[in-house]
Amino acid sequence: MSATAVLKLQKVGFSAEQVEALAEFMDTQAASKADLIEAKAELKADVAALRSEMKEEIASLRAELKDDIASVRAELKDDIASLRAELKDDIASVRAELKDEIATVRSDLMKTILGAVVINATLVLGAMFGLAKLLGH
Repeated sequence: MSATAVLKLQKVGFSAEQVEALAEFMDTQAASKADLIEAKAELKADVAALRSEMKEEIASLRAELKDDIASVRAELKDDIASLRAELKDDIASVRAELKDEIATVRSDLMKTILGAVVINATLVLGAMFGLAKLLGH
């Protein structure tokens, strides 16, 4: 407690014993400048330690994430390659089916055309024989 504070307390009626008791109490309760400097240094050390710990944790998480991303990337590449192979097989299968269908339709069409030609030829020959018979030949 400062000398000015002691004088003020004595002026308002505090006895010397009361002022002394109050000064002792204040000395035990109040932090000294040295106490504050020590607390500040402890806080700075704690903050520095925490900062270092956080940097290490962030670096560790960053490395984990890079590994996870690389793993997912590899899985996706494998999945894409697998799908690509499946699609190629499916396309090849559809092409083969279409070729078979086209061949079947072509064959059926040729049979139909050939049948129509035979029928037309038969009709033409029948008409010629019929006409020749009518004309008397």
